[in-house]
Amino acid sequence: MTKKLKTQIGLWSAALFTGLVGVINLLSAVTPNLYGRNHWLKEVVPFEIRATGHIFAALTGFVLLALATNLLRRKRVAWLLTIGLLIISIFSHLLKGLDYEESLISVILLVQLVMMRHVFTAKSDRPSIARGVRVLFGALLFTLAYGTIGFYLLEGKFSQNFNWRDAILQTLAMFFTEDNWGLQPKTRFGEFFANSIYVIAASTITFAIVMLLQPVFVRSSATQTEQRKAKEIVQQYGCSSLAALTLLSDKSYYFSPSGRSTIAYVPKGRAAIALGDPIGPIEDRAEVIVSFQQFCQCNDWYPAFYQTLPDDVELYKSLGFKALKIGEEAIVDLKAFTLQGKAGKNFRPSINRLTKLGYQIEFYQPSITDDLLHKIKAVSDEWLKSVQGSEKRFSLGWFDEAYLRKCEIAVVHTPNGQIGAFANLLPEYQLNEITIDMMRHRQSLENGTMDFLFVSILQHVKEKGYNSFNFGLSALAGVGETLESRRLERVLHYLYEHLNRFYNFKGLHAYKEKFRPRWEPRYLVYPSLAALPDVVVALIRADSGDRLLDYFKPGA
Repeated sequence: MTKKLKTQIGLWSAALFTGLVGVINLLSAVTPNLYGRNHWLKEVVPFEIRATGHIFAALTGFVLLALATNLLRRKRVAWLLTIGLLIISIFSHLLKGLDYEESLISVILLVQLVMMRHVFTAKSDRPSIARGVRVLFGALLFTLAYGTIGFYLLEGKFSQNFNWRDAILQTLAMFFTEDNWGLQPKTRFGEFFANSIYVIAASTITFAIVMLLQPVFVRSSATQTEQRKAKEIVQQYGCSSLAALTLLSDKSYYFSPSGRSTIAYVPKGRAAIALGDPIGPIEDRAEVIVSFQQFCQCNDWYPAFYQTLPDDVELYKSLGFKALKIGEEAIVDLKAFTLQGKAGKNFRPSINRLTKLGYQIEFYQPSITDDLLHKIKAVSDEWLKSVQGSEKRFSLGWFDEAYLRKCEIAVVHTPNGQIGAFANLLPEYQLNEITIDMMRHRQSLENGTMDFLFVSILQHVKEKGYNSFNFGLSALAGVGETLESRRLERVLHYLYEHLNRFYNFKGLHAYKEKFRPRWEPRYLVYPSLAALPDVVVALIRADSGDRLLDYFKPGA
C-alpha cells in the first residue's frame, strides 16, 4: 500500500470518526443520564458543574459535525479545533453523567488525530480567521445579552417574572441544562423567544466556523520582482497562444523549486486555475506540477490547468490528474495560405469589393499613441454594448492601455476615415507563430469587413516571416464526437448542441474553418471529479472577473 493511499484512508477514517463522535455527543446531550451514575455524581459534583456538561456535549457535537469534512481538506485550523473540542468532550461526558463510553470514543479519535498531525497542513485565510474569532466571541456575548434582556422585559410570557440576576441565570440555563431549568412559556411569543435564543446562537457560531475554515485568499497581485522573473521565463520558454496572456496583471505566479519554471494562476474560492501548461524547460515539468500540487494543498486550493496542450496529458494523468477535452485551436499554415485559385475564392470577392469602396488596413507598431488608444476605445465600448457583456479576463486580454500600448494593432479604416474594427497581435515567443487577442468592431459593419481584417493580418504576418497563425480556441469543438469519448465530454457535446442558439459556437467554428486550419485539441486538467464543480466555478469567476451574471448573458 502506497504512502498516499494510507494517508487518504487515514483522512477518511478520521473524518468519519469525527462525524460519528459529533452525532454521539448530540444524542448524549439530549438523553437522560443513567440514574445510578447521576445519583453518585450529585453527591460529589455541584449541579452547576454537572449542568455545563450538557451544553458542552451539545456544542462539541454540533461543531465536530461541521469540522469533519474540513479534516478531509487537511485544514490545520480544523485539526486544532477538533483536538480542543475532543478534550472538552472527554471531560464534559464525565462531568454530566460519568458517560465513560462516550469519553473513550473521543480519546481514541484524539490519539488518531495526534498521530496524524503532520498530515494537516492546509492553511486558512488569516483575515477570515481573525474575523471568525471576533464573530464567535461576539456571538456568545450577544446571545447572553439578548436572552438576559428578553427574559427581564417579557413579563407575563413565562411562568415566572425575572429580575436581572434571574434573567442571566435563565439564559445560561438555556445552554447548560437539559430541562432549561424548568422554564415554562405561557404564550406563543414566550415559546418563540426561547427557541430564538438557540437559532441565534447556532447561526452565529456556524458563521464563525465558516470564517475560520476559509481557504487562503490572495488579496494582492504579483510583485514587480515576480512579474520580471515570470516575464524572463515566458520570453525564454513560452510556446503557446496563451504565453503572452500569462503576463497580464490578473495573474499570480508560482515558481518551481529550481526557479526555472513558472505557473501563472488565478485563485478563486477553492481552486487555483493555471492558464495553460507550466512554462519552463521540459525536464523541469514534472517537478513544477508536483510542487504546485503541494503548494495548492497548503492553501486549501484545488490545482487545475486550463487550455493545456496535448503534449503533457499523460504526464498529468500519471500524477493523479484527470483531463477533459474542452475544444480545439485553429492554426493556419501561413506557408500554404494563399488567395490564389480555389483556396482563396471565399475571400477574393469581399477583399476586392471593400478595397474598391476605399477600406484600408493599417498596422500600428508599439508604442501605441494616446490618440489611437482613444479612438479604438470608442470601438471597444460600442462592441461591448452590442454583445451585452463586460470585459473578460484570464484567458483573454481586456482593454487596458498599458497592455495595448505594447502590442502591434491591426486597424480597419472605413472610407470616411473612421475605425471600423481592430485586433491586437501577440507573438508566441519560442514558436514562430502569432495570434490575436482582442478583436472588436463597430455595431454597424459592412459585409466582409472581418474577412478583410483577417486576410490582411494573415498576409501581413506571412510577409514578416511567421510560419503559422493561431485563431485561438474554438470552445467545445470536437468534444464528445467519437465512441471513445468520455462521459463528461459527451455531456459537454450535448450542451454544445443545445447552447449553440445562444452562443453561436458552430458559427464561430465554421468561420475559422474557412481558413483551412489544422485543429489541435485543448484540455482542462483537474484533480478529481469531486473537485470539478469548484474548478468550474473558479474558472467562470476568473474569466468573468467575478461578474457571473454577465458571463451567462447570450452573446457575451
